[in-house]
Amino acid sequence: MSAPRVIVVTGAGGVGKTTFSAALAARLAGTGDARVLLITIDPARRLASSMGVVAEGNDVVEVGGDGQPFWVSMLDTQKGWDSLVERVAPNRAVADRVLANSLYRNITGRFVNSHDYIAVERLWEVARSDRFDVIVVDTPPSRNALSVIDAAERMRDFFSSRLLRWLTLPASNRLIAVTSRPFFAVADRVLGARFLTDVSEFFALFRLMEPTFTAHARDVERLLREESTEFLVVTTAEPAPIDEADFLAGELRDRGLRLSGLVVNRTVARETKREVTELSATVRDGDLAAALAEIRAAVDREDEACRTLALRHGCPVTRVEEAEESVNDVAGVRRLAARVEVGHGGAPMP
Repeated sequence: MSAPRVIVVTGAGGVGKTTFSAALAARLAGTGDARVLLITIDPARRLASSMGVVAEGNDVVEVGGDGQPFWVSMLDTQKGWDSLVERVAPNRAVADRVLANSLYRNITGRFVNSHDYIAVERLWEVARSDRFDVIVVDTPPSRNALSVIDAAERMRDFFSSRLLRWLTLPASNRLIAVTSRPFFAVADRVLGARFLTDVSEFFALFRLMEPTFTAHARDVERLLREESTEFLVVTTAEPAPIDEADFLAGELRDRGLRLSGLVVNRTVARETKREVTELSATVRDGDLAAALAEIRAAVDREDEACRTLALRHGCPVTRVEEAEESVNDVAGVRRLAARVEVGHGGAPMP
């Protein structure tokens, strides 16, 4: 089976990125026989409220079972770490020792970039499962999304760092273990019995997994750069989100990732534009004329934003009209999917 198509949806907070991701998954599921999975790696779990779906852990839940279903999954960081340890440990005994370590759950829960790395790890795991043809990924807001994208490289750097070697020296070197005992004794009185010893032993176990872990991290990085993986940036037409979209699109290109398009969300409906144009030619009432002028100004901003983004980044720009009602279930998601326009310059929605 060929590699699944992966669509990573990014953008600033508050631009409707999660709802758009759900609409994109629904549309793709409704245009053929593709098995589509929507996964969210946003720790805020906005997907549950916008879809009306409850998914625990890393469960994959089928939604919209009316002949055009798709599947939804959310990230469970701890379960992701457990699964990763079991895959990269050199043997079952090492995996069991890591999982049983008293510091394991606390450290992996607080580990810098822990959630970010497990996010791309989860994507890799699903992508290689052969269960789905298309995977739509809803990410955290812009700058956090970049942390997710860079997580595999940072994790590889950690495994080769001086810090990890220093943490594991007492466990791996008998002479150092003897000479460091006075320091450990003082630290234990301050931090608690066997605290630094447990930390050293924990990271020594981690180092046993280093060769497999490092190779695996490279596989994760390659997934993000494969031809079948593409990135979309979602924004609205307001200045601040447009600036953030511009920044994010540039960062993705600088990293050598495939930016396949930008999405301007919550745009003025085509029917509204038509009515405003017709009324503006006849209305003389001052208050109504002022209201119409504000709508025309909003339309002009949207047009200018689409033109600017398309020219600057050389990729299609898609518009999604403002929904008439809140989107909080699968039916609402599908109504929103039907409102997606053809992209700027004639390019269709991905």
